[in-house]
Amino acid sequence: PEDLSTQERCLSFGTARVGGVHARNNSFHQIVQTPGYVLIHSEMIHEARIIPLNGRPHAPAAIRSLQGDSHGRWDGQTLVIDTTNFSTHKTFRQTQGLDVSGEHVHLIERLPATDPDTIRYEVTVDDPTTWTRPWTAMTTWKRSPERMFEYVCHEANYSLTDMLRGARADEIAGAEAAKRAPK
Repeated sequence: PEDLSTQERCLSFGTARVGGVHARNNSFHQIVQTPGYVLIHSEMIHEARIIPLNGRPHAPAAIRSLQGDSHGRWDGQTLVIDTTNFSTHKTFRQTQGLDVSGEHVHLIERLPATDPDTIRYEVTVDDPTTWTRPWTAMTTWKRSPERMFEYVCHEANYSLTDMLRGARADEIAGAEAAKRAPK
């Protein structure tokens, strides 16, 4: 199962929230600010990022996580989040034939309010081992009166059990074929 993406394993949909499934279902975010932190709680897999605003440096490079090490600051009315130290798991939505490890990824997210009901979410992705230059994507998050719902990824996650069942069947078939092979 470790070879499957973190999305397929219901662990994480990654930090950058632009496009793909994030543009449709389970795409709400709840943002809570306290004096020293901002919390971004995402409906998809119920991930919660706790982002310190105290100016401390990033953790040492040896300390890594699926969501990375995020630190925020205010640039006028814009929340700027700098994230490094992602784990080597493939936490970004993968494109066929392009595997992106988090090992060298550096994100800069900018969240300015464009009006009382809209936040522009902009993320710049830098990984010199994957792309020739940083690239930026943008979407908008609209205030909604709708409730967030539980995202039950693990319950009835038949695709993962079926993939594992198929892999075990392949292993058994391979072992049986090896027994029958002439020596």
